[in-house]
Amino acid sequence: MTTETTPVRPDPARTKGRKAGFVGLGNMGWPMAHNLAEAGFELVVHDAAPELSRRFAAEHPNATAATGPASFHGVPVVVTMLPNGVIVREVVLTWDGGIASALGPGAIVLDMSSSNPSDTLELGTALEAGGVHVVDAPVSGGVPRAVTGELSIMVGGRDEDVAAVQPELQVMGDAARQFRAGGPGSGHVLKALNNFVAAATYCATAEALVVGKTFGLDTGVIVDTINTSTGRSFVSELVFGGHAVTGKYATGFQLGLLAKDVHIAADIAASLGIDAPVTALTDERWAQALSAVGPAADHSAAHKAWSEVDLTRD
Repeated sequence: MTTETTPVRPDPARTKGRKAGFVGLGNMGWPMAHNLAEAGFELVVHDAAPELSRRFAAEHPNATAATGPASFHGVPVVVTMLPNGVIVREVVLTWDGGIASALGPGAIVLDMSSSNPSDTLELGTALEAGGVHVVDAPVSGGVPRAVTGELSIMVGGRDEDVAAVQPELQVMGDAARQFRAGGPGSGHVLKALNNFVAAATYCATAEALVVGKTFGLDTGVIVDTINTSTGRSFVSELVFGGHAVTGKYATGFQLGLLAKDVHIAADIAASLGIDAPVTALTDERWAQALSAVGPAADHSAAHKAWSEVDLTRD
């Protein structure tokens, strides 16, 4: 039996009128920024698509669209929710001089993207001279939990910096789902490992459905059985039960992003000299899917790269 708990939220006195920046208003970033605005944060927002920034500002009276890095002057925390660490670095360091050029000593870049930990460490080193720090806090839970502000958050960074960004973190993700991974970069390591496990589970589930349907079983029955048995997982229940066997393919999470996270996990294992054959094979499978189905496809459609068997329910 599962027990639902009331989300732990910060004191409104710590959020109302608090300034923050938010960069990246995509499927995940928009609801995350919305929750900050609803909690009373005064936001400066930016997206590679300027119309998104302007629309967000138009819909949230306490938000303004950045016109350049100078718009972030005096902001103590800048949240980044971007596709990868290379783009984070570009926005923070090189976009028209970089957002970091407008930040004062003690400011924090709160990177909630799924970045490579090596990129995070390099960014932290680059920002040291200006007294700006990095907290890596990637998330899990998808768009539904981004909307409700109940994301799981894996946090890496210095203790004092992690403490400083708790008002932001506790609005976007319930404190009960916040996991302290360790020092800088460790949050991104933990996120990559989590997504590798999800991706490996997807591979196994897809194979089971292909074998079962080829034998003559109904994929809906297979998924229903798995979801009430020992094979049950988030992947079998939501990704396959809600999308692959219905043909919906609309989880909101792009295939390219999951393939990237799996590759990060494989790189970490290789750099540590770990014998991790499942990691390597999962990386290979998702690289196949990336090439065949494309990065913009919903990740629930990855199985199309590995088999021509139609997994939709009979």
